[in-house]
Amino acid sequence: MEVTCLLLLALIPFHCRGQGVYAPAQAQIVHAGQACVVKEDNISERVYTIREGDTLMLQCLVTGHPRPQVRWTKTAGSASDKFQETSVFNETLRIERIARTQGGRYYCKAENGVGVPAIKSIRVDVQYLDEPMLTVHQTVSDVRGNFYQEKTVFLRCTVNSNPPARFIWKRGSDTLSHSQDNGVDIYEPLYTQGETKVLKLKNLRPQDYASYTCQVSVRNVCGIPDKAITFRLTNTTAPPALKLSVNETLVVNPGENVTVQCLLTGGDPLPQLQWSHGPGPLPLGALAQGGTLSIPSVQARDSGYYNCTATNNVGNPAKKTVNLLVRSMKNATFQITPDVIKESENIQLGQDLKLSCHVDAVPQEKVTYQWFKNGKPARMSKRLLVTRNDPELPAVTSSLELIDLHFSDYGTYLCMASFPGAPVPDLSVEVNISSETVPPTISVPKGRAVVTVREGSPAELQCEVRGKPRPPVLWSRVDKEAALLPSGLPLEETPDGKLRLERVSRDMSGTYRCQTARYNGFNVRPREAQVQLNVQFPPEVEPSSQDVRQALGRPVLLRCSLLRGSPQRIASAVWRFKGQLLPPPPVVPAAAETPDHAELRLDAVTRDSSGSYECSVSNDVGSAVCLFQVSAKAYSPEFYFDTPNPTRSHKLSKNYSYVLQWTQREPDAVDPVLNYRLSVRQLNQHNAVVKAIPVRRVEKGQLLEYILTDLRVPHSYEVRLTPYTTFGAGDMASRIIHYTEHNTCHFEDEKICGYTQDLTDNFDWTRQNALTQNPKRSPNTGPPTDISGTPEGYYMFIETSRPRELGDRARLVSPLYNASAKFYCVSFFYHMYGKHIGSLNLLVRSRNKGALDTHAWSLSGNKGNVWQQAHVPISPSGPFQIIFEGVRGSGYLGDIAIDDVTLKKGECPRKQMDPNKVVVMPGSGAPCQSSPQLWGPMAIFLLALQR
Repeated sequence: MEVTCLLLLALIPFHCRGQGVYAPAQAQIVHAGQACVVKEDNISERVYTIREGDTLMLQCLVTGHPRPQVRWTKTAGSASDKFQETSVFNETLRIERIARTQGGRYYCKAENGVGVPAIKSIRVDVQYLDEPMLTVHQTVSDVRGNFYQEKTVFLRCTVNSNPPARFIWKRGSDTLSHSQDNGVDIYEPLYTQGETKVLKLKNLRPQDYASYTCQVSVRNVCGIPDKAITFRLTNTTAPPALKLSVNETLVVNPGENVTVQCLLTGGDPLPQLQWSHGPGPLPLGALAQGGTLSIPSVQARDSGYYNCTATNNVGNPAKKTVNLLVRSMKNATFQITPDVIKESENIQLGQDLKLSCHVDAVPQEKVTYQWFKNGKPARMSKRLLVTRNDPELPAVTSSLELIDLHFSDYGTYLCMASFPGAPVPDLSVEVNISSETVPPTISVPKGRAVVTVREGSPAELQCEVRGKPRPPVLWSRVDKEAALLPSGLPLEETPDGKLRLERVSRDMSGTYRCQTARYNGFNVRPREAQVQLNVQFPPEVEPSSQDVRQALGRPVLLRCSLLRGSPQRIASAVWRFKGQLLPPPPVVPAAAETPDHAELRLDAVTRDSSGSYECSVSNDVGSAVCLFQVSAKAYSPEFYFDTPNPTRSHKLSKNYSYVLQWTQREPDAVDPVLNYRLSVRQLNQHNAVVKAIPVRRVEKGQLLEYILTDLRVPHSYEVRLTPYTTFGAGDMASRIIHYTEHNTCHFEDEKICGYTQDLTDNFDWTRQNALTQNPKRSPNTGPPTDISGTPEGYYMFIETSRPRELGDRARLVSPLYNASAKFYCVSFFYHMYGKHIGSLNLLVRSRNKGALDTHAWSLSGNKGNVWQQAHVPISPSGPFQIIFEGVRGSGYLGDIAIDDVTLKKGECPRKQMDPNKVVVMPGSGAPCQSSPQLWGPMAIFLLALQR
């Protein structure tokens, strides 16, 4: 009876494996996309060679449970460089139109919380070849009279490339070399940017006046073609020479139209002219046409250096510069300097006094100053001196010095700055000297030393200045090194002493310094004061959201902690359950002294107490919320993605099955899982098949399995899995499962599973079925149908009739497979019927180092009009392809066919199929074998009955 029960349980398509399957992440980088390989280089899996402008595609193949998360990062050059901030969270990294600057080492980091993360890297080498540049030079000591009538000439060819370019120099169509012409020398100079080769023509000869071509090549790497540039050297070849139509310094008035011509005075070939402006681009509206530069209605902002450059790749470029100065004046300021010798800071009778005046002008040295006293021009005397360019003051500053100040010197002084004869308005500044003229003092108004505002509000910091005259106030930060003001400046001037801040943020908190300026007032030691700005902001708490799981009847403690805020304290904490206010929890005395968190204790989790809890924490400025979702729901299942060969199909039916495996996340956190609800829905369909899967006690790390059957080829399905406990439904997990045709290829689709015809063989494999066969085909060779025996089923075969000859080969190449296992098994059916059958070979093409083909299996000769199966073990060391090679025999009765090719991870079956166990073709006359499939279970059943 026990055996009978075991037989019945074996029919349930559900299994539990007690082993823990949690495993740390493992990763492997493989490349796809438009990669190209340099055959003479030692290319390994860790190097990806690609042409600039092509598409980069890297895949990070991961294993491990739970499913690892993948993050791509990049360093430029070496591993010591910092990671780029632009990370990609995806298993596939794709870069369209890759640029050379995107080459470097790419890192794939896979982590799943088990063990240490897996980090793999691959170097991406971007190949390119720019257009070469050719320049011609002559040694300076050899320049006499005409440039190229004697001595030595250097033709320098430079190009940027990867890999390094190969250079070929030609005179006309003849290739130049040291050994064939003593008059030339070819060498690579030191300290050059890019790849450079120099052709040296020693002691010019008549035959040296010719056309020279520099051809650069990267030896067709990635299909990059060669490039070339040609230069014709003549006895008139000369570098460019220039002259300007204006002086190198051009002073104009605002509003004038400016035209500057740059004239060529020499150069062969004809030089190209270009205008540029520094700093910045040419002004808006400026027109550079040939050697003529026109600027309409010039303004002060257009001042600067304008460069005219002529180039013809001979010698050095010729350059002429015009310094354009547009007359302007702004920022008139004054200074009052008491007697410096007596170190006085006040104006006193009997001491010296100096008044200074300055404007910012262009051109600065052309400004003239005139002083007035009480509206009349100031007259020079022994006690009144007017000086210019005081070394203690800014350049081009006018000073009026009063020696031995008298009472009669009191009055109003005015300084006027002007450009004589120019239509630029004068600027003036006025200063009053009297007994009431006193140096400044600065202070903070009462109650304004500390300013407290809320984040996002405006703030005003104020310092009061007393004195006559009252200078501007300069503001700066105190408590942060090299910190800038909110305006972005290190120093900001305010005429009224008020620093106005809009929408303050928390990083603006700190100490601010206000000080008197040394201009538009007394030129004395600045007076200072400080203002403290406190920016209050709402609290920040953790956790912002937390999922709390607990079994029914167990207690739970919820804590909402204050991370930061201003003020840094909890003024109040309010708890709500499903939006309803809860009574305040009892206050713990220790927590009341330092209120940096709020707690709520639930004595037991029940269905009624499960739900959303909210803790609102306030610090009198604002509030923040901690959200807790409390329940006894089971966590979601964790699908297992490392199942070997989960898809199982057979050509005789249009269905396939799928081995679905998973573990239960944290099964001990809640009540035991009683069963799972499985929902299977074909994509693009609405109806789903729902099943209940009962389970026993589920352990952490235990691998659960269910076989999905009757799935239709080639459709994909959405699978949803929900655990159930005594509490009810838990969290659902979903995934998409796909029918993977590449595991078993039936050749039913025209794309033949990504297989391609080898371009280096003699002829191609042909896809056909019984309905598309040539009715005049050769008899007594080849299969009448595919392995399924149906006329619609397709297979691949080689036609050995004319014009095929003995030894001709046809190769069918699989897609590129990424080796993620140590061993693989290639299984396929073959049909070799005919008296002229040649050979069928299976080769493995390794992509680890270039392309290396190795024989894995071979069979020759007539094997009868039957389909037979072969299992071939292979162990590729890196990315690989499999190749089916059909070799034509001695005659036309030698057609060979293959069908149902399967590639599986792991070792092949130890016991090969009995050669007598064959698929019989109709009309072959072979005996039918009775099926032994039911004998095993029936024998066990009979044995149980006997016992």
